[in-house]
Amino acid sequence: MTQKQYGKVAVLLGGNSAEREVSLNSGSAILNALLANGVDAIAFDPKERELAELKTLGIDRVFIALHGRGGEDGTIQGALEFMGLPYTGSGVLGSALAMDKVRCKQLFIANNLPTAKFTTVKKGENYNTQEIIAEFGAVMVKPSHEGSSIGMAKASSAEELNSALENAFSFDDEVLLEQWITGSEYTVSMLNNQALSVIEMRTPRGFYDYEAKYKASTTSYHCPADLVSTETEYLQRIATQAFALVGAKDWGRVDAMRDENGQFYLLEVNTVPGMTEKSLVPMAAKDSGRSFAELVLEILDSTL
Repeated sequence: MTQKQYGKVAVLLGGNSAEREVSLNSGSAILNALLANGVDAIAFDPKERELAELKTLGIDRVFIALHGRGGEDGTIQGALEFMGLPYTGSGVLGSALAMDKVRCKQLFIANNLPTAKFTTVKKGENYNTQEIIAEFGAVMVKPSHEGSSIGMAKASSAEELNSALENAFSFDDEVLLEQWITGSEYTVSMLNNQALSVIEMRTPRGFYDYEAKYKASTTSYHCPADLVSTETEYLQRIATQAFALVGAKDWGRVDAMRDENGQFYLLEVNTVPGMTEKSLVPMAAKDSGRSFAELVLEILDSTL
């Protein structure tokens, strides 16, 4: 079986971001699914090859499996637009906005979507960690332009915050300090701009961090999440609104939390989420009756 309608497909994977390892895993899974379904596809690592080679290789379209900076922030999307190559996922603006956690939250607030109270700190600026802790109690520290929970930490004291900021500033010049929420963590996968099943992630760790996502065997996933129908519908609705609001399209994921009082809060939009067979979007797609290969082809269909 061959899939001639796609032509020659390059799966962009690896790259230079802090999420390179995850991207290599996602890209390999996507490539294997495409090849198994008769698609003429190759792996292409922008860290190892010049992007201009996509033209000399006769590539017809691109499946972006680059996570984090350079792959999820509008940079590669802009380059592919300039080269006239169709690609999967969100465009330049949607990718850039979704990758910027601070601007994302500002958009949520401006459009009355629920999100946790926050402040920002910039590298080199004066800030008072004792005042921040006095105001917030505890905060989640997030580099503004990283994914996969890289550089994130909880801080409940001025000392912890100083340490967390020092680490976060090694990844980004702007850091988001978000009100700490004690509660459940959820994600809503988006496919063809429609919300799929809600997934709840449970971990004995302090939060769903890099270790919980990719290393730990103690993380459990509940798909569909144990919510009443009105809660599921509400979460899917605000996730769909958030996805559209930042200009994201075709496929992705919206993360959220629910506090101990039952209030939901949007965290962020992911435009190139993990795509191994065990990742969250494939898990939600499976709950809707799609195999991993069917999901991959459906995403690729958006480039036709």
